[in-house]
Amino acid sequence: MSEREIICEDLDLALDDLKRQGFRLDVIYPADEPHSAVLTRAGERVRVTMQPDAPRPTSDLPPFVPEFLISRGGPSGEGRAGMFYRDLIPGRLGGRYVASLITIPDGGPVADWVHFHRVSFQMIAVRRGWVRVVYEDQGDPFVMNPGDVVLQPPQIRHRVLESSPGLEVVEIGCPALHETLADHKLELPTDRIDRDRLFGGQRFLRHVAGGTAGRTGMAEATRGLASVQILASATDVPSHDGELVFGFVLEGRAELEFEGRHELGPSDAFVIPPGQPWRIGDASADFRLLHVTTSRLG
Repeated sequence: MSEREIICEDLDLALDDLKRQGFRLDVIYPADEPHSAVLTRAGERVRVTMQPDAPRPTSDLPPFVPEFLISRGGPSGEGRAGMFYRDLIPGRLGGRYVASLITIPDGGPVADWVHFHRVSFQMIAVRRGWVRVVYEDQGDPFVMNPGDVVLQPPQIRHRVLESSPGLEVVEIGCPALHETLADHKLELPTDRIDRDRLFGGQRFLRHVAGGTAGRTGMAEATRGLASVQILASATDVPSHDGELVFGFVLEGRAELEFEGRHELGPSDAFVIPPGQPWRIGDASADFRLLHVTTSRLG
């Protein structure tokens, strides 16, 4: 199928116009600030883009570029499906990882569709509010609440259905630049339930917070690719020899001890280079830290 390209100034307006002509949306990227999409209609394929010279997603992982950084807030841009994204890892560690604080201010039904991603790793953790989601072969839709975590293994079909006003979730993905691909044929929930099914060698994980800190089962679900835990007190953290070492303050305040002392407050994020020990000190009683690490990827 040949592809023609349309260069536009407003992606949303261009998509609306093509949909009125009978085209359907197949691909859009990046999720946090969409500038390109692919649509099809009866043998026609159109790529519409605001940035024709921008890099396109590939199956190759970009090289990992470690750095130390602290993200203390910033603007949230409108992404796909009416969600707002705040970039938690400016620079994206060479394009290897993206982390976002995603918010839905008004709540209610979400203009999402059944879709999937070609990723090496992707997870979501709820900070505030609730969100109802559904996943391929995992049964009926379910609600995620604060502290809940899911692993979205490679290419699992899923959909965001609705949320509370003021929903906040942290999403981490690898690579940073990846597509959202529509599946127009599959309906969710599926009749089949197979909670042991592997997607790209990983098993879907739903961790339900029990009111206490601790591990989530991510290491087992990813076969050692990633580890996710919630830290709730001052602690020494040993060095990690993999790649990503990421922290996000869900609640409370503390002090990060690495190359000096850095105060941390709610919604602050940080990245530590691998191979370096660090410490959380002077933590408040309500302190909760989302701590994510990954192994060395191919």
